[in-house]
Amino acid sequence: MSEKIAVENINTPGRTTNVDKAKYLAMKNAMLVALPKAAPGMTAKEAKEAALPHLPQDLFPGGATSGWWQKCVQLDLEAKGVVIREDSKPLRFHRA
Repeated sequence: MSEKIAVENINTPGRTTNVDKAKYLAMKNAMLVALPKAAPGMTAKEAKEAALPHLPQDLFPGGATSGWWQKCVQLDLEAKGVVIREDSKPLRFHRA
């Protein structure tokens, strides 16, 4: 059984979900490397593409499931104030 980590979701305050810790931390590190520090930031699609080269292949072979993990980490980091969502169309994100 893999080790778990509790994550938050900015859309459902006060609720946590337990997810695979290794995959969460790998995606978190990749996203923090990929996301710019200031507005206008990146779209979710741009962030996913920029994070892919930083993901370990043993956890994300060929980028498998990276979209789901990117969204999971993005929502958690938004809830924690580490990532900021711009009020734009399409949505854009950057580090706080």
